[in-house]
Amino acid sequence: MSTSGFAWRRVLGSVAACAAMGCLAWAGRVAPLRAQAGAEFHDAHFHLTNYIQTGIDVQRFLAIMGPRTGRSTLFGIPLQQTWTYANSGEFAPTYYLHSDEPLYYYSFTDAAIASAYLRLPEAQRARFDPMITGFNPADMYGVEHIRRVLTTFPGVFTGIGEFSIHKEFVSSKVAGSVASLTNPALDRILAFAAEVGLVVILHSDIDMPFARPDTDPVYLAQTRALLARHPRASIIWAHTGLGRVVHPSEVTSGAAGAVRSPAHLDVLESLLVDPALRHVHFDISWDEVAKYVVASPASVARTAALVNRFPDRFLFGTDTVAPDSPSKYFGIYEQYAPLWKALDADASRMVRLGNYERLFDEGRRRVRAWEAAHVAVAAGTGGAR
Repeated sequence: MSTSGFAWRRVLGSVAACAAMGCLAWAGRVAPLRAQAGAEFHDAHFHLTNYIQTGIDVQRFLAIMGPRTGRSTLFGIPLQQTWTYANSGEFAPTYYLHSDEPLYYYSFTDAAIASAYLRLPEAQRARFDPMITGFNPADMYGVEHIRRVLTTFPGVFTGIGEFSIHKEFVSSKVAGSVASLTNPALDRILAFAAEVGLVVILHSDIDMPFARPDTDPVYLAQTRALLARHPRASIIWAHTGLGRVVHPSEVTSGAAGAVRSPAHLDVLESLLVDPALRHVHFDISWDEVAKYVVASPASVARTAALVNRFPDRFLFGTDTVAPDSPSKYFGIYEQYAPLWKALDADASRMVRLGNYERLFDEGRRRVRAWEAAHVAVAAGTGGAR
């Protein structure tokens, strides 16, 4: 069953059930956090639904996860693709590249995710970390949406994201104001995430699509400054800033000398050694990122060397979108097989399992504590502040 089949009465029923079960009482409680015995990885980046808010049932996803995946994030996509007859006729676009029509923020995604999560038995809920995504990061009221979701669904969410600032072919299609790394609305969101303890999954490309090879990544300085402004926030930079056509830069020699500097792994190293950015982590999710890492024995060796030096700063995620089979889901994990072999045993376990447990366990603990302190206040005063 897809999330498009959720009716308002089911979501409102979940809210009523939540109240009946005493959500305010269990908002301060943290469910068991241990991984399934023998799990190969936790998934730090998973979309239950797609760009038209359809996907797979969470029980079906549990069956696909099986014993191989211990825990997983759980979120939709905050953007909905518009379908206009004038643009594509009877063809219904399901992806942002299928239509010239705009995307718009679809805030109901958070209620749908909460509803799916709340229908699970508590033991199964412990395997998921739902994330809030349905806010506009260019809107100064975006932080109020996050606060409202937390107080409506206490005991559910662990973080925010994946949400996008600069994303190839997507950012320019979003209706309304364009998100930016310098927008105070984004600073408000990250400051609130730090206050509550929400884990942040931020997608922002390090460069523009089809950038010239002799220029530094155009968004690097702004990204570094943004991250440094929020040292108390637990931030995961999705895909290490790469994309489908935002390639990792490399230093190559030619008649004119070095074509580009610094190389992408050098950029990552400069961020990893910066003491002002110790709160920043990187996920190596998405098959588009995997193809860069495993492109050659040399690329595997260079990536493994960096991860082995900083094993506590990387997480694995599939970035699959509503996979309908185990092969589609586990294919990305298996694509990274050369990297898993090249990593030290301890580093491999940290990237696949340990770093997820450390970041998301702490996120759960802090968010539940914030809810315990604020949700009861909201119930008595008409709003938590």
